[in-house]
Amino acid sequence: MRATAIKARSVGTAGRPARLLDWYDRHRRRLPWRAEAGERPDPYRVWLSEIMLQQTGVKTVGPYFLKFTARWPDVAALGRASLDDVLRMWAGLGYYSRARNLHACAVAVWREHGGVFPDTEEGLRSLPGIGPYTASAIAAIAFDRRTMPVDGNIERVVSRLHAVEETLPQAKPRIQELAATLLADSRAGDSAQALMDLGSSICTPKKPACALCPLNDDCAARARGDQETFPRKAPKKSGALRRGAAFIVTRGEELLVRSRPEKGLLGGMTEVPGSDWLAEQEDKAALKQAPELAGISRWHRKAGVITHVFTHFPLELVIYTAKVPARTRAPKGMRWVPIATLADEALPNVMRKAIAHGLG
Repeated sequence: MRATAIKARSVGTAGRPARLLDWYDRHRRRLPWRAEAGERPDPYRVWLSEIMLQQTGVKTVGPYFLKFTARWPDVAALGRASLDDVLRMWAGLGYYSRARNLHACAVAVWREHGGVFPDTEEGLRSLPGIGPYTASAIAAIAFDRRTMPVDGNIERVVSRLHAVEETLPQAKPRIQELAATLLADSRAGDSAQALMDLGSSICTPKKPACALCPLNDDCAARARGDQETFPRKAPKKSGALRRGAAFIVTRGEELLVRSRPEKGLLGGMTEVPGSDWLAEQEDKAALKQAPELAGISRWHRKAGVITHVFTHFPLELVIYTAKVPARTRAPKGMRWVPIATLADEALPNVMRKAIAHGLG
């Protein structure tokens, strides 16, 4: 009997890719960037979605993807756009280095590749902002190259299927190796998207719907009953709280802003003047970094603080406000913009919070 059980399990393991594709053909998600069954995927839409989906959920990305493709329907159109326009369109999506890399990549594809994406992982990795995962995803989904990209959803499915005990990120190479065994002989892109959909809709972080999973019969974690403990993760190290000040200066119906340096956190984005963001910084020290403008006798501190959490640290900002006369010139490196057109500025979320608090 034991030999029969082992043989049955072996057959089930070999049939996993086919079972995945059968499930996918019935339950595939309809997404703005995904080709319909039988349609040829558009590499531009695949690439754009993959960049946007880095560390950002599908629901958040959807409206941005539609805005981008309506404004720039192909990579050549995006390559001809200015970086400022791209940053403005990206505002609110976060992780702004992605927007700069997106524009640089579009320019490279347009100018150096005639508006046509390379169709191999190696060629894709030569482009700005495309790393190993993104190259693998585009190669598989857009060009059906036999490669398996491993995102967070696939990582979770595979770690549970094989009960991978090693913690992330050390477990990544092992998970990558195991994920590759789930590739069908053809339809590599569908194999990858099937696993992504399985992780998103069935093999969820909490309360996975194991009864509906096409791989449930040979899932090691399900057999043990500890599915939700996978993937194993090392404790997160939280950065120290940083503190600073933001200065909301109005001239009638205009607001004083400036652009952040091109490189670094929120590079190239629009912001109101502010202090450095430092651990344990006192309000008095932050206030000393206020911009110098004629007509400001004192700053008014708004009650409360605004908070924002970046990838590596949490931030608290106190808000100071001031009004200046109609003809006051902006300090060097700053400019006045109409408050009514702030929606068109490339303002990151932390600055939108600061402005809303300051003008409220």
